Amino acid sequence: MRFDCARNLLNSTAGSLFVVATPIGNLDDISTRALKVLREVKLIAAEDTRHSLRLMQHFGVSTPLASCHKHNERDASSRFIARLLTGDDIALIADAGTPLIADPGYHLVYQARAASINVVPIPGVCALIAALSAAGLSSDRFLFDGFLPAKTFARRARLRTLKEEPRTLIFYEAPHRILECLQDMELVFGGKRLALLARELTKTFETIKGLPLEELHAFVQDDTNQQRGECVVLVAGWTKLQNHNEVGSEAIRILDLLLKEMPLKCAVLLAAKITGLRRNALYQVALDKQQN
Repeated sequence: MRFDCARNLLNSTAGSLFVVATPIGNLDDISTRALKVLREVKLIAAEDTRHSLRLMQHFGVSTPLASCHKHNERDASSRFIARLLTGDDIALIADAGTPLIADPGYHLVYQARAASINVVPIPGVCALIAALSAAGLSSDRFLFDGFLPAKTFARRARLRTLKEEPRTLIFYEAPHRILECLQDMELVFGGKRLALLARELTKTFETIKGLPLEELHAFVQDDTNQQRGECVVLVAGWTKLQNHNEVGSEAIRILDLLLKEMPLKCAVLLAAKITGLRRNALYQVALDKQQN
C-alpha cells in the first residue's frame, strides 16, 4: 500500500496520532514537548496502563489511558483509528523509550497512515541509540537485530547469519539470558571480537563495559549483578582476517590437532564449526602449514 504523507492529502477532519518517547529510567529525560502532548491529547494508548499510570501521576498528567500491547494491538488499533477519525488526538507510548522499537505500535501506526491520519513523532530516549553513542564502536553504519531467539539452537543460527556482517551489531537481551547470549556470541563470533554491554542505562546502577567477547562473558559470569536489569549488547562488525595472529593461537591449536587426524578440507570445515571463524581464513593457515 502506498502512503503519501503530503500534508494536503491527509484527512483534514481526523485527529493526529503522536508517537511519544518516554524515559527508559531517569525521569528527567522526558521532553517538555512530550509532556505537553501527553496533557493535551484525548487519549493515551499505553503498552501497560498500570506501568504508565505511575509515570503520568509523577508528572501530573490526567489524560485517560487505554491498553495497546502485543496481545491486543491488532484488534485495539481499529478502536483507536475510529477515535482518530472523529477528530480526537491520541498519543502512543511504550513502557519505556521509543514506541515500535522492539515494542508494540506498528499495527496502529500502519493503520493510521493507511487511513490518511497524520502521524507525528515526538522523539526522545531510545536505549539502542543511547548505548551506541557511548560505545566507542563504529556508528556511521549499524544493524539493530532486536531480541535474539530464546532457544540456544535458534539463537546460534541467527548469530551465524550475522557472523560476517561488517556493520556494528546491536541487540536487546533479557537479563536471565544475558550470560548464555554472550556465551553463544563468543562461540560464533570468536572470543577476540570486541563487544559492549550497556545495562540499566540512565538508572542508578548503569553499566557500560566494553571488552573482547571472551572477557566480557567472564566479567558477567563472575558478577551476578551484571545479570540483572535491561541489557543492550553491541558487537563490533566483522573485519577480514589478515594473518595467523588474528586467527588466534587457540584456533591454530585446534586446527593442528584436526590436521593430524583427517584431510585438510575436513579439518578446516570442522575447525570453522568449533571456533566460529571463517573457513577461508583457516584454510589459508592450513595451506601455509602444509607448505612449510
